[in-house]
Amino acid sequence: MSLPPPSADPAQPVFRALADPTRRAIISMLADGPRPIAEIASAFDMTRPAVAKHLAILKEGGVIAVEAKGRERINRLNPDALKTAADWLSYFDRFWDARLASLKDVVEKTS
Repeated sequence: MSLPPPSADPAQPVFRALADPTRRAIISMLADGPRPIAEIASAFDMTRPAVAKHLAILKEGGVIAVEAKGRERINRLNPDALKTAADWLSYFDRFWDARLASLKDVVEKTS
């Protein structure tokens, strides 16, 4: 199987969004419900513009959607985008399945 170049891989923006622990923490916060940037920024020891950069990368990856409500911008999780990463990772489940089957065989033979 030939892999597409990284720039052509549709999962690349999602994995870029997931690559940073701060962005993963923001995703966890948004899993509990939509939040304005001020509320998200208050949870981190960084400037609001730094949080805004993280939110921009999450938006580019399609992981969040941003809705303007008056002067506020409400950030909402788009869990469907995470399916792209889950689908890619699930390809490797077969390796775990084979290893777990081997472990089961070893355990059953020694008991």
